[in-house]
Order: sequence, then structure tokens, then C-alpha cells
Amino acid sequence: MLIDTHAHLYLDAFDDDIDEIIQRSKDNNVKMIFLPNIDSGTTEAMNILADRFPGFCLPMIGLHPCSVKEDFKAELDHLVDELKQGKYYGVGETGIDLYWDVSFKEQQIEAFEFQIALAKEHGLPVIIHSRDSLDLTIEIIEKHHSPELKGIFHCFNGSVDQARRIQNINFMMGLGGVITFKNAKMDDVLSFMDSNNIVLETDAPYLSPVPYRGKRNESSYIPYVAEKLAEVKSISIQEVETFTTQNAKSLFGVS
Repeated sequence: MLIDTHAHLYLDAFDDDIDEIIQRSKDNNVKMIFLPNIDSGTTEAMNILADRFPGFCLPMIGLHPCSVKEDFKAELDHLVDELKQGKYYGVGETGIDLYWDVSFKEQQIEAFEFQIALAKEHGLPVIIHSRDSLDLTIEIIEKHHSPELKGIFHCFNGSVDQARRIQNINFMMGLGGVITFKNAKMDDVLSFMDSNNIVLETDAPYLSPVPYRGKRNESSYIPYVAEKLAEVKSISIQEVETFTTQNAKSLFGVS
């Protein structure tokens, strides 16, 4: 049994074959897929997909850092309204992105801290995007750390020291297709990471694992990530399935 903790299956890339995508996921032992939101423009499509596949596609609500613009406070109001009305399993995708555009860095930080507070208020995990900003996002989580704050550093590709800091605050690290890339050079950090702090993800339609690198990603490819992790840690794929599934279930409060 596998859980994909991060897939954007509601995007246009899947419009033509979403039924096949879901079926292939089930055929490859995927039992749940968590859907991180991007902004108010994607909430409806995400919830339509979640309603179509109840208990299998599980929605989260958040404002992606790349969507933080001049109107970001209205976007944050949207999150507050949605959390009052709907059933969501996490707050995200949030965080900081300093790769694409740094002109809204301060607003990204403000939006991130607002969503951390929302996650605490509602007892939900926070799903963190940290492209070119991993040290900064870790520092912010450390600043707000408390027993009720939990979540995932999505698409983790950091150092042993960064993994240690994340484990010290009892957060999860989401591992996806990047760990299968030859140039990722992640074997040392994967070996170091505690199995209690690892979940699996795809980030579909992005970051397909080898042998599908460069093609559209989908949740059915998650066994390739599990296989690579098992290989590096010298354990069975079944062990990887067991601990990553248990970690995800515990984090999201599902059974």
C-alpha cells in the first residue's frame, strides 16, 4: 500500500485521461492521493476531483508562494472561508519560492506565517514548498515550533544538516522523483534520514522519476520512488511502503 502525499491531479494536464490516471494509480497499489491547492483559481477544480473520488483524492487548501502577488491578502481570506466550510486534510501548498521571483519575498513570508497559524488553529499539517529557500523555511518553522505544529517539507532535496534540523522539529520530508535522478546526489542524506520522518510523493504532473523523467508525472509512478529509497537504505520495498504509509496516515489523521 502506497500513499501519494502530493499530486496536482486537478490541473489541465490531466483533463483528458483522469479516469485512467486514477485507475493506474490503484493498479499500482496507491490507496490515497493528497491534493495540495495552488490558489483560489484551482480550489474548485480540486474539490470537484475530490468529490468525484471520495476517500481516494483528499483535498488540502493553501496559497502557493508563486501565487503570492499584490492581491495575496484576498487570497488568504479565501483560505479562511474555505476552512470554515469544507473538509480539508492540510494547509498548503505554502512556503517560500526564491527561484522564480524574489520581488514578493516579504509577502511570501507573511503569507507563509499566516498559513502556519491557520494550520495550528485547525489542527492540520502544513505542506511546505521551499525552492531555493530551504534554510529560510526551516528557520521560520523552528521559530513557530510547538507540539501541535506538524507537516511536510515537500520535494525535499536538502543536506544531512537540513534533514537533521527538520527531524529535530518532528516534521516529515516528502521524497519524490528527484531522488531517482543521477545528478541528485542524495544517497548520503537518504541514508541518514530517519524512517519516521519520510513520506512519499509525486508532485504530479511535475518531476517524473526515472525512467519517465521529462514526461508528465502521475501517481502510478510512485513505486519508482519507493524502489530507489529501498535500494539506498538496503531494505525491502515492503518496508518502505509500511513506514511511509503509516507516517502519512498518522500525519493526516486518516485510516
